[in-house]
Amino acid sequence: MLNSQWRWLSLGMVFLVMTACSTAQVDEGVKYSKSAKKHLYHLDHWSFRGRLALTGKKDAWQASIAWTHEADGDEIKLSGPLGQGSTMVRLSKDEVVIDRGDGKVLASKQPEEFINQQLGLAVPVRSLRYWVVGLPEPKTSFVLTVDGFVQSGWLIEYKQEQAVNNELLPRKVSVINEQVKLKLMIDQWGLNDAKTK
Repeated sequence: MLNSQWRWLSLGMVFLVMTACSTAQVDEGVKYSKSAKKHLYHLDHWSFRGRLALTGKKDAWQASIAWTHEADGDEIKLSGPLGQGSTMVRLSKDEVVIDRGDGKVLASKQPEEFINQQLGLAVPVRSLRYWVVGLPEPKTSFVLTVDGFVQSGWLIEYKQEQAVNNELLPRKVSVINEQVKLKLMIDQWGLNDAKTK
């Protein structure tokens, strides 16, 4: 009797985990199209949760990521396994603030250079704000490829997309240059919603 109850409880837990993981419809066969995403340039509010892997020639790290974009700036929360080593990055038009939760809040008027210095790897954060939603950075030249585009010396490829609120948004994104490889897996998108905490 007890074994039977455990079996049903285990099956129920497996079912709950499987349904919790299937929150978005993944589309494997869709090829990248900038024209289909052009209207997303006007999207002022979006957020996502996912996982990030960053590899350089001498360093590599992984983190969970929660990114919220508003019209006046971006908030990026990075955390290690089980929420350890949490770092908050706040980007406005002309300033970046980094809070590692250790009581020392750092700020700079040179966002790109400062973030690269803090991470130890060159990451094009301002361009990523566009790349994560599937768009080239505006006012900068780019070349289309089969799965994405090349811009500012980076190859951006969209390996998988997912349906979100009648939109097709990235799920697996790869951003690569000669020095750095960045892989992003987006588990959950939010469009025009409240901030993700």
